[in-house]
Amino acid sequence: MFIPSIQATDNPVMAQALRSAIDGKTKPPGSLGMLEKLAHQIGMVQQTVRPAIVSPALIVFAGDHGIVEEKISAYPQSVTWQMVENFLAGGAAINVFARQNACALHIVDAGVNHDFGDRAGLLNRKVAAGTRNFATMPAMTAEQCTQAMQHGAELIQAIPGNVLGFGEMGIGNTTSAAAIMHALTGLPAADCVGAGTGLSREGILHKQQVVANAVAYHASMRSPLEVLMTFGGFEIAMIVGAMLAAAERRMVLVIDGFIITSALLVAARLQPAILDYCVFAHCSDEHGHAKLLAELHGEPVLHMGLRLGEGTGAVLVLPMLQAAVHFLCEMATFESAAVSNKSAD
Repeated sequence: MFIPSIQATDNPVMAQALRSAIDGKTKPPGSLGMLEKLAHQIGMVQQTVRPAIVSPALIVFAGDHGIVEEKISAYPQSVTWQMVENFLAGGAAINVFARQNACALHIVDAGVNHDFGDRAGLLNRKVAAGTRNFATMPAMTAEQCTQAMQHGAELIQAIPGNVLGFGEMGIGNTTSAAAIMHALTGLPAADCVGAGTGLSREGILHKQQVVANAVAYHASMRSPLEVLMTFGGFEIAMIVGAMLAAAERRMVLVIDGFIITSALLVAARLQPAILDYCVFAHCSDEHGHAKLLAELHGEPVLHMGLRLGEGTGAVLVLPMLQAAVHFLCEMATFESAAVSNKSAD
């Protein structure tokens, strides 16, 4: 697959203009905290001192994982397709939050082990009915991985706005994400593996062993694309392709929880400048997420104990992005409001 070249947002003139615009508002410097950082970042992505959030959207990619054969999930694989049905019916948490925040929601079958037929509201990009068991063989062929990434990139062409969040659904995908993290960072499996959908302590230890054994078994697979092909899911590979294409379009990428951040890890190893475009919505309660954020130098906006996935954290942070651009564009300056910005001393 052709990997797009992503340009860093670094522009010293624009950076100074944004800093002056933010500091010139009627407030003490830095007093709006994270909102000031977001305003600056979005302004740099859009290369303007008057940024805007236009038609925000979120794509949920769904796929099944062969690694469930190793009994690493508290839920059966059938939950994946059942939750896709819930998304299509409008009843999941992501549907509720997307409606609340006027966020367009797109549902993609990347590789669910179920035949949905021709369904309104479902984008069928199924590569296969789930990946293979990466405990014994690569999860995907190289061709399947490339196909999934291309599907993700092509989907971005139909998204009209400038802010895009990413969500996922797939029983077993926290195991896949943990294996990607373990393989690409070298951190111990115990630092990468968590409870996922709610494993017991014994279940977590078993999952750690599965991940550690699988990464050791595939020790020769170390490049980002090899790791993605070997341990990823079809939904994770599509997310990688979609992220790269969205950053090439200079969109703001809103990063949700652990699985989405594992996809970003792959994308960032391919094109490090993609991180300039990423807003890290929250720090998940999934065990490995804080360390994965640290690996990417990501500063999460929210700390709410979330670990649902689906892109819920990404949608919940949208009001913060709106607040950041609105204060920058609408708040009075010291000069326009005739307010002194210096003490008399």
